[in-house]
Amino acid sequence: MEKQQAIVLCNYFDRWNESGSSTYELNKLDTTNDTIINFHQWANRKPVVAAFDVNKLGHDRYFFLFIDWHRNDNYYLVIYAYNKSTTLAELNKVIEEDGEIVLSWKYNPLKRDRKNDVRKSYFKQTHGSTIMNIPFPTSVLEVESFVNHLFKLCQNRVRADRIVEILGPSS
Repeated sequence: MEKQQAIVLCNYFDRWNESGSSTYELNKLDTTNDTIINFHQWANRKPVVAAFDVNKLGHDRYFFLFIDWHRNDNYYLVIYAYNKSTTLAELNKVIEEDGEIVLSWKYNPLKRDRKNDVRKSYFKQTHGSTIMNIPFPTSVLEVESFVNHLFKLCQNRVRADRIVEILGPSS
């Protein structure tokens, strides 16, 4: 995504946070010289527009980083698990679909246990596709729906990643 698109999203997040949500608690993380430091080795000192701790009250909690992930002026919304052990999604592909701008993400597991086909099959069977397109908000009023979609994406990702544990050794 272009930096300007990331800026627009972060501005929506700021304004949404100011208006208050009964579902989410949002805290903006400190940045230094438009970078994040003391966060995670993969993110430290990379250019960021903003970073947020997003807590779905009574449920999950993630970190959302609007970051130049590869230092090439291509910004990503990177979602970290709250324990910072891994990223759950790296979204940067902005496309137009049926006249609507969406962030497009593809489930592509890269585990080294030779069971990624099972994971992909489960994800596709459960969600209809390995691709999730999330409508890009066009106003502050659409941010909560956007965040709901992102949380669902993360939950689906985690469930699909763990499906081989649930199905057992024969999977």
